[in-house]
Amino acid sequence: MATADVLAPHDVPTTLNYYAPTDEEAPYQYVQDPPEGKAWSNIGTDPHPVLVHDARGHEEDFSLDQNGFQYVKWPSVEKEFDDEERIKAQYYPEVEEILKKVAGAKRVFIFDHTIRRKPQEGAKLGPQYRGPVERVHIDQTYKASVARVQYHLPEDAERLLKSRVRIINVWRPIHHPVAHKPLAVSDWRYLDENDLVSVRFIYPHREGSTYSVRYNPNHRWYYLSNQTPDEVTLIKCYDSEEDRARLTPHSAFLDTTAPKDAPHRESIEVRALVFDTE
Repeated sequence: MATADVLAPHDVPTTLNYYAPTDEEAPYQYVQDPPEGKAWSNIGTDPHPVLVHDARGHEEDFSLDQNGFQYVKWPSVEKEFDDEERIKAQYYPEVEEILKKVAGAKRVFIFDHTIRRKPQEGAKLGPQYRGPVERVHIDQTYKASVARVQYHLPEDAERLLKSRVRIINVWRPIHHPVAHKPLAVSDWRYLDENDLVSVRFIYPHREGSTYSVRYNPNHRWYYLSNQTPDEVTLIKCYDSEEDRARLTPHSAFLDTTAPKDAPHRESIEVRALVFDTE
């Protein structure tokens, strides 16, 4: 972070964890328990100081195709997010509506969601850890994104892949505004694709891949201060079109100015395949 940077009221100087290798093996991560004697991941961290700029007050300056992320005010009828079936029955249709109205989708296929809360004291950090992810990453590689279509929609995949395909993560706070471990997103325009490191993502029955990210001082980071449960961040994880933002590195980060007595972050992210034609 340059010393000449002038801090706006809620810009946050912090540290982000970029990629570093821990051994000579290709980067990998197990989604569930690894084989006996094997570490669940060999992804190391390379911490660097960065400045995360506050988008509050100029949210409309950002868009999925220009920056790779977008802020949308969209209150939800679901408030608790404590019942899996209710989330699927009530919240999934809302996510589809957001993606159709805001992102121009004609067809939406939601393939998973994750609830994130502060882990219990003494919880084991591993595949089942579902606290905020404090590591710069992207949810899918280009190759894995195409494979997602083939895996989830095998009968339609050949036809769907002839047109534009996106993966969009719809991220929303739960219960209260975010104070601790807010979400930082990186502007696509300042990303060098050579910064991306493919990581094997190993499921019990198949293998995908995600991107970890090498440090680059040109990266430009943003967050939405005091983001409320009525506000969502749309995070582009993949776009088959190559003349616009194609993906968005993101990470939770430490804001040392957050009130100590503020509640810990709770959030839900819903990931969807998004098709422009049907």
